[in-house]
Amino acid sequence: MKTNKLFVAVAATLISFSSFGQTVDELVDKHIAALGGMDKIKAVKTIVTDRSLSVGGMEIPTKTLLVVGKSVRSESTVMGNSMIQVLDGTTGWMIRPTAMGGSGEVEDMPAEMLKQSESQLDPFGGLVNYKEKGNTVELVGKEKVDKKDAYHLKLTTKSGQVVDEWLDAESFLISKFKVDMAGQASEISMSDYKEVDGVKFPNTMDISSPQGVITFITNKVVVNSPIDEKVFQKPVK
Repeated sequence: MKTNKLFVAVAATLISFSSFGQTVDELVDKHIAALGGMDKIKAVKTIVTDRSLSVGGMEIPTKTLLVVGKSVRSESTVMGNSMIQVLDGTTGWMIRPTAMGGSGEVEDMPAEMLKQSESQLDPFGGLVNYKEKGNTVELVGKEKVDKKDAYHLKLTTKSGQVVDEWLDAESFLISKFKVDMAGQASEISMSDYKEVDGVKFPNTMDISSPQGVITFITNKVVVNSPIDEKVFQKPVK
């Protein structure tokens, strides 16, 4: 009788272990497939995104122009004023309206903000082609995110930044990630993925920080439309 109970216990342990026994590379491969596959991802050269930012009961329209791996421009309209942030290669500039503590003139992007903005050039994240990018990925475990099973991965970028990411155990899309931004931990939840030209993009992003929650709602995504690269050039005073 004791032998049977021991056998059942061992069998249950092995079944549990095998269900969790996916390697990092297997999980990353499933994540890439869930996004649309490597061929579709590599085919994306530009992305134009129209979003609405909700903060403090105020809606702020934001448009982002991205040349993958090269340049990104984000322009938001706040109380009739335009706030612009641009990263072009390794340099960045911005225009902050006086209503938001800026000068209204063109200014260089601070080094810390420049470093944080670099991740925007890689719209599909550090897991895709992580080895080629010089990143490392560790499987931490299987956890619950909003009552759903998720795989917790710890991504360390080539530059040393650590990002905790959770892959939904059913869809293998990122449901949440945590990263240090401006010296404080921020948690970003991603949901409502929709397909554009064979590639999935999250339509809702909730950014939680000690200051509160900011919600981004995507209204439109256009892939591979022409972008005049003059929009990334720093205006001459």
